[in-house]
Amino acid sequence: MSTQELYTHAPKESIWQVPATGAARFSWEYDEGRRQLLALYQKGKDKQWDATKRIAWDLEVDPSDPLGMPDESLSLYGTRYWDKLTEKDKGDLRQHYASWQFSQFLHGEQGAMVCAARIVESVPDLDAKFYSATQTMDEARHAEVYGRFLHEKIGMLYPVNDSLQTLLGDTLRDSRWDMPYLGMQVLIEGLALAAFGMIRDTTDKPLPKQILAYVMQDEARHVAFGRMALRDYYKQLSDVELREREEFVIEGCYLMRDRLRGTEVLENFGIPAAEAEEFTERSEFLHLFRKLLFSRIVPCVKDIGLWGPRLQRAYVDLGVLELGDSNLDLLMAQDEELAERLDAERFAAEEAERTGEVADMIADGAATASG
Repeated sequence: MSTQELYTHAPKESIWQVPATGAARFSWEYDEGRRQLLALYQKGKDKQWDATKRIAWDLEVDPSDPLGMPDESLSLYGTRYWDKLTEKDKGDLRQHYASWQFSQFLHGEQGAMVCAARIVESVPDLDAKFYSATQTMDEARHAEVYGRFLHEKIGMLYPVNDSLQTLLGDTLRDSRWDMPYLGMQVLIEGLALAAFGMIRDTTDKPLPKQILAYVMQDEARHVAFGRMALRDYYKQLSDVELREREEFVIEGCYLMRDRLRGTEVLENFGIPAAEAEEFTERSEFLHLFRKLLFSRIVPCVKDIGLWGPRLQRAYVDLGVLELGDSNLDLLMAQDEELAERLDAERFAAEEAERTGEVADMIADGAATASG
């Protein structure tokens, strides 16, 4: 079935064209490279995986409760509209919310794939080109995974959120080679990682848990790459150039905080836009979620050297300044370990099942022989 038939409403354009600026850069130095970045490139090669084989796509998913999230996570919960919903209505609402969330994940991953390809083209150092080539493949796999989950398991898609599209456009239109790193690796993927992690750690459904855990394992490498490349480069910039990057970060953080809330879902259920915004503002779950959204961004921004007074004031206003002292390396290590642990648990369960089947066959054979 064509994706166009699954959209809740038609996207504004079937192909979004973003005018590209900036130079393609070649390096004729093939022997040398940063040790840490080349080690990350090797890890990127070693950790490639096949989404068709690693993920258990035969697991059933109930479209009326795809993620198993608590109803409190729905911003309509506790309002006068919620009490009027039938059980079917509530199932439809859960389906729409899951579709909206994973649709934005899908659109963001396509953006990440394009940005990673742009980095291959524009970054001056060959070691960074090597690694970002592996990341381009990672992002293609992530888009494949989210697209398949939406098509086969949820059966519904939402168009790209206006604010996400704005941030993607701003990132891609900038001619400076470091901006795809800053816009994508730090902001968009930082926000996505927090959203992935919240659902991964809350859902009781095995298929979305697998998808998110494995995607986050890759993203841990991507964040490390962005930090490494930008930290080195930003040490060379003037105060004026650093402030320009900080302004971009501030605008991007407010854009995502204020707009990426899923009001489109409520409007699809007939809730006026003003009320939809009010409900998202009053949702305790969403307040917590919006703070968690910055758990990966703030320490990364501080680590790469963007920590001027105006940026710090913005983070005070957003209520997230203290996150600058978070241990980002620990968060990334946990993301990788969780994916490995999930694999180990799955394989152990499959092995136990196979062992049980063999034991049953032996027992059946013995019974037949004795009979």
